[in-house]
Amino acid sequence: MKNYCNETSSMEDNGSVDTKSPVENGQLPDPSNWGVADVVNYFKATGFEEQATAFQDQEIDGKSLLLMTRNDVLTGLSIKLGPALKIYEYHVKPLQTQHLKSNAS
Repeated sequence: MKNYCNETSSMEDNGSVDTKSPVENGQLPDPSNWGVADVVNYFKATGFEEQATAFQDQEIDGKSLLLMTRNDVLTGLSIKLGPALKIYEYHVKPLQTQHLKSNAS
């Protein structure tokens, strides 16, 4: 199981939800080999403790996470819209982009 203690934080001044992004060696981790527990722990570590259970309930592992669309996150996980948007834009999409870039080289 991954340990996400090396975190960078980007807290906005307006008091919104913290959008921490765990990093490994200055880069986002590659979730392609994560199990469901790793995905859940990632979202717990990024400040989405309550929403992390939705990934557990839907059995989303790393490969599934990399295949998720915006619509999947917004409607398929039964998460409130605000947190779902942040999860997709600040976490799922960047993880997918990082994975594609690392596999393209």
